[in-house]
Amino acid sequence: MKIIIINGPNLNLLGKREPEVYGNQSFEGFFNQLKSNFSDIDIEYFQSNIEGEIVEKIQKTGFGYQGIILNAGAYTHTSVAISDAIAAVPAPVIEVHISNIYAREKFRHKSIISKECIGMISGLGLEGYLLALTYLINKKSSND
Repeated sequence: MKIIIINGPNLNLLGKREPEVYGNQSFEGFFNQLKSNFSDIDIEYFQSNIEGEIVEKIQKTGFGYQGIILNAGAYTHTSVAISDAIAAVPAPVIEVHISNIYAREKFRHKSIISKECIGMISGLGLEGYLLALTYLINKKSSND
């Protein structure tokens, strides 16, 4: 089973950026723990601040992977291109947000990508990624 986690803009700064909102742990540290705890699953990680690179990664992995966990960051609220890329691939995509986007600025309340995703997890910190991964593993197991 192959799953990729794709993070969008500014998420490379986790652990440094607004720790009151995003916590103190780097994503790389969290990802290493995740890989260790799920050593039987092929989990990849990709981060980019560039919209087109995120689109290309969704297109490249969306036909051969069994799931995509996507935190599109600010592109969640602006990117028709990312939404279209999700719609174009058969891999299930789960939208994840570390903070509760509905408890933040009003412009963050609308997600352009949600309608193309099978679900969304918002406001549970980095644990949202773990929950999304667990769901995808269970979904694949129940389909086998």
